Amino acid sequence: MSETEESGTKVHYVCQTYSAKTTARGQQGSLQIDKQLRYSTPHEAQERAEREYRAESCVGADAYMVIEDQSSGEVGDPTFLVRLGSVPEQD
Repeated sequence: MSETEESGTKVHYVCQTYSAKTTARGQQGSLQIDKQLRYSTPHEAQERAEREYRAESCVGADAYMVIEDQSSGEVGDPTFLVRLGSVPEQD
């Protein structure tokens, strides 16, 4: 599900989808993560994000990669491959 490099890092490719949490009055409220799927290539993650975004229940989708340092377990900031629809703002 990820690439292992000689440097002791692992690359993870992720498709993450979002749905809208509705308020008590039936209005669209905040975003919530719906699905989080891992893939072995960036192309697979991006294609899945594009397919998921076309689904009726999906209001947004991200495809991104993160690099994990296997010796420490730390994960770096995401590098976005594609961002579709309503997605959280980047910090």
